[in-house]
Amino acid sequence: MDYAASAALADRLGASVPPLAVDIDGTLTDDRRALDPRAIPILRAWPAPLVIATGKATPYPVALCEFLGIEIAVVAENGGVVAVERTDELRIKGDPEAADAVARELRAEGHPPDWGALDPVNRWRETELAVPRELPLDRVAAIADRHGLVVVDTGFAYHVKSPAVSKGGGLAAALDELGVDPTATVAIGDSENDASAFELVGEGIAVANADDSARAAADRVTDAGYAGGFLEAVASVADRR
Repeated sequence: MDYAASAALADRLGASVPPLAVDIDGTLTDDRRALDPRAIPILRAWPAPLVIATGKATPYPVALCEFLGIEIAVVAENGGVVAVERTDELRIKGDPEAADAVARELRAEGHPPDWGALDPVNRWRETELAVPRELPLDRVAAIADRHGLVVVDTGFAYHVKSPAVSKGGGLAAALDELGVDPTATVAIGDSENDASAFELVGEGIAVANADDSARAAADRVTDAGYAGGFLEAVASVADRR
């Protein structure tokens, strides 16, 4: 599907399409994490409530909503942060002190969880720690466990977070703020952190590049990967309404 076809699909979206929750990295992007422009007309035109649900820190999904010109309704940090413009609600849940302790121990072991001096990955993160996947997972998991935290592999980073936090839990809170029934909602994603969202909603769709956890939790898997899979998923949803 090229941009013209995507725009045409956006034009034919009807009022009967369901509420939608969608991941960013690996779902709205290409394999280099660049936003696929073909997704833009769909996101801007979606007539039902739309939630951007991601492992990224809050400024990223909020900025995406701002630049698309759509209502801010986001789940960030794998469910640690929920921000809904309609109700002016901001919910923050997690254990940042434990995440900081994990970061200190990793540095002491010679495994700094850093992303350069700018550190755009963790600089604005409030509830968890995102660790480069080049670090030894066994050490990250062991230290996290010592502080009562768990590790989720999103395919882009190891996220060290509270076991009480999940993307599904954050999405449930966001949909509650929006007055939306989760079972009427479609979720699209690609990784382990999306599995809990798939289990919450009426239909979970994994794009073709999804990991095994997402595939197992999804109701179906698209033929196309990355944003192409997103477009395939929304086209099928729109066509059967």
